[in-house]
Amino acid sequence: MAMNYIWDLLIKTEDEGFQTKDIYFHLAQIYSPYMELSPQLLNSQVVEQHVEVNPYYRYFQIFKDLFHPDHTSDQEFRDCLLDITLHFLAEIDRMQGMNKKEFYIRFILRDIQANVFGKRVRDHIKLFSKKEQEIVALNMLRLYQTGEEIYLIKDTLKNIFNNCFIYVKSEEKDELLLYIQQKKTEKNSKKVELIQEIFLPVGYHIEVYWQYHFGIMGIEETMMLDRIALY
Repeated sequence: MAMNYIWDLLIKTEDEGFQTKDIYFHLAQIYSPYMELSPQLLNSQVVEQHVEVNPYYRYFQIFKDLFHPDHTSDQEFRDCLLDITLHFLAEIDRMQGMNKKEFYIRFILRDIQANVFGKRVRDHIKLFSKKEQEIVALNMLRLYQTGEEIYLIKDTLKNIFNNCFIYVKSEEKDELLLYIQQKKTEKNSKKVELIQEIFLPVGYHIEVYWQYHFGIMGIEETMMLDRIALY
């Protein structure tokens, strides 16, 4: 489906890891009266830095005099004013479409950036995509509501890492065994550190295994000699 609204574009921009402040709105020279965005390719899903807009589609009363044909001076100022105003209107659009849960997620992410949860969390959250950050923030909200630390650390890890498995081992000590079917990288390790910092219960230890599953007695496919630890 083609993007038609300015808020549509800004959400797409963030989902792809870019900042909305780097998007510049311009008055379209040729545009459809039935569309707000005026891309060269009608069904394009590509986020471009410079975007042509029909500001009269929804905001005629605001912009009707800004680009009047009789106005030939201060063109650069009027272009800048159009861009700033459209960014402001797009944020209003987005706020109006948010529910209470989405506001709470924004507040938690803002607190993370403000160092409320510590320097490690603030620095490591930047390694997560926007969608992953929202997963972490949502489960932090659920943690405050339910206190279900073990369930939420497992849920967060499974939503961040595909094909990961978590086992609770509590015969001798409270321990989580985490297997992630990916190679160990600095980025992935720091993601695990952040999730552990937020959700791991006090007194628990977590042991992380990357790429190769640890051996489990009685399960033949996990018994790979010279590769793994044994449980």
